[in-house]
Amino acid sequence: MKKVYLYKGYERFWHWTQSGLIILLLLTGFEIHNMYNLFGYKEAMQIHDISAIAFIVLIIFTIFWDMVTGEWKQYLPKTKNFGKQVEFYLRGIFIGSNHPVQKTLHKKFNPVQGVVYLLLKLVMMPLVMITGILYFLYQNSFFVLKIGSLELLAVLHTLGAFLFLAFLIVHLYLITTGKTATSNLKAMITGWEEIDEEELKEIEKELEEDKRRLVNVKS
Repeated sequence: MKKVYLYKGYERFWHWTQSGLIILLLLTGFEIHNMYNLFGYKEAMQIHDISAIAFIVLIIFTIFWDMVTGEWKQYLPKTKNFGKQVEFYLRGIFIGSNHPVQKTLHKKFNPVQGVVYLLLKLVMMPLVMITGILYFLYQNSFFVLKIGSLELLAVLHTLGAFLFLAFLIVHLYLITTGKTATSNLKAMITGWEEIDEEELKEIEKELEEDKRRLVNVKS
């Protein structure tokens, strides 16, 4: 086993900040729906609005970072080994099978993760952001909505919240499915991940290809 610097500083900052904001939004959002009393209704509303603004700003900066660094390519759907990865999650993970897809610098997500994170960015995030912004503008009298459309916004926003909650629960479970129960967690804290010889060869091949591209661009 050898350690490789897999997750960049901003990548880890974005991951943990986004996680904290999502948890805060869920806690305050469900309190606003009178599911429990934690912060108090007024404070929950204020925290929810501030967290939502911070969440949107973070997303904008992260999209810019993804485009500049080329990390957006991580989210492109991949069909190769998709069936094997599904089988691993449904069966192999419970009988100690090896991961069917190796992690590399340019392929940090397996095919299933790639699809899930793509849906997160293209469906779930826009859903909660657009409905939340429209609801906020209505509450602050920026425009008028019919009662029916307001109810629809509330339902869609709440649906988005439950989808995020489901994603968070599954994500927390899958964290424990690395080479050890804590290896994925440590990697996202430090940036360094332990990989085997086969993964190392793939990463070295990617680095060589990156060097050749740079040489071609300069020439």
